[in-house]
Amino acid sequence: MRIGPYALDNNVILAPMAGVTDVPFRNLCVRLGAGLAVSEMLSSNPRVWETEKSRERMLHHQDVGIRAVQIAGCDPELMALAAQHNVRHGAQIIDINMGCPAKKVNKKLAGSALLQDPALVTEILHAVVAAVDVPVTLKIRTGWARDQRNGVYIARIAEQAGIQSLAVHGRTREDMYKGRAEYDTIAEIKAAISIPVVANGDITSPEQAKYVLDYTHADAIMVGRGAQGRPWIFREIEHYLRTGEQHAPPALEEVTSIMREHLAQLHSFYGDLKGLRIARKHIGWYLQAIDDPLEFRSYFNSLESAAGQTDALEHYFVNLQERKERYYV
Repeated sequence: MRIGPYALDNNVILAPMAGVTDVPFRNLCVRLGAGLAVSEMLSSNPRVWETEKSRERMLHHQDVGIRAVQIAGCDPELMALAAQHNVRHGAQIIDINMGCPAKKVNKKLAGSALLQDPALVTEILHAVVAAVDVPVTLKIRTGWARDQRNGVYIARIAEQAGIQSLAVHGRTREDMYKGRAEYDTIAEIKAAISIPVVANGDITSPEQAKYVLDYTHADAIMVGRGAQGRPWIFREIEHYLRTGEQHAPPALEEVTSIMREHLAQLHSFYGDLKGLRIARKHIGWYLQAIDDPLEFRSYFNSLESAAGQTDALEHYFVNLQERKERYYV
């Protein structure tokens, strides 16, 4: 799959997730097989660009692989300025968020709320595409509500505006993350436009990835929550799509190495205080993925120093090695 001049190593993409797909996690997922990793969304409001959170999210030169940066907002001029600002900071692809269902985003008429206003969608897409000389992509949902699935209409607007790849989450904003993703609308979108289409929603296994690709005829799949605590899912999916065979699950030694590296990167990137807070959710996802008892998670979350987290995890690995010879999801 190509996005403008960029050829992806494979067609398995890490979805942008606010508070999750930071530099440490993106780089880890790329190293473990993601063909592309999209950043957490950045506000188009220039007044927040100098906040600590925004500065951390704009360190695009620290990314390995193709640097794809997602922006969010509802003002065409500000969205264009945000695209230019992020390109100056190293973005090689600009992705526009019209899929986030969060209330705090939607109440500002951004994210998936924009799907209610195709005219404004058109203005934003044309403004951003004209503002930068890098590829612009778009992420949407199938519509605002179940009785307002206008994904095909929005997709045609996107293609006409010069969008070079379209990711579609198989739920409406009304659905949030409830129920099961539906892929019929994604298949209809793929049949209606000629630009690459990326299918997203409930892709948590290699078998599901292949099913979604076969059913929708999409060009790629995008994995979001399925990668939390399981960043090696990308190589598992890529291997299965390429060979039809299952990739061997990671040995316990590799899992502990990944967790150790991820924890160290979070402490280094954010500093000890913020790093230990963010590490709690990531380590929690790993522990949930390996179905380990809740006791250690509770203890880990109670620790108040980065060094304490590191020491606790090392002791946990020793005990885990004694209990489990090999790790299986």
